[in-house]
Amino acid sequence: MAMQYQLKSGNYHLYDMSTPASVVTGEHKLRLTTDTVAIAFDARTGELQEHGSPTRIHIWANNTRRRLRAAGNGEQANAIVVVSGPLPVDEINKCLQIKGYCHGMFKRLASLPHGKRLAHHH
Repeated sequence: MAMQYQLKSGNYHLYDMSTPASVVTGEHKLRLTTDTVAIAFDARTGELQEHGSPTRIHIWANNTRRRLRAAGNGEQANAIVVVSGPLPVDEINKCLQIKGYCHGMFKRLASLPHGKRLAHHH
């Protein structure tokens, strides 16, 4: 599924780019509107595991960690990292598109610009 976030009126809108664009608006199917985006990934591989609204992702991460620990996969549970906030929309989209990209983004997190202050409206 080709998912893409776009920043509109101060919120992140997640579109499913694999759906046909609306004849009326030119937009693809909207999956989510959220104030900030959270990304969960494996710290060892940098592989994206889940993304969306911070509340849902934190719940997902906690449940997944608990399930992995119960199954004896403590190392895998500890590798789940959640990053959230007003991240630059192009960085979020690269995490969705490029395998392992989250790892590099996580390392540069402190130096990333505030995603909403530098928002360009197309």
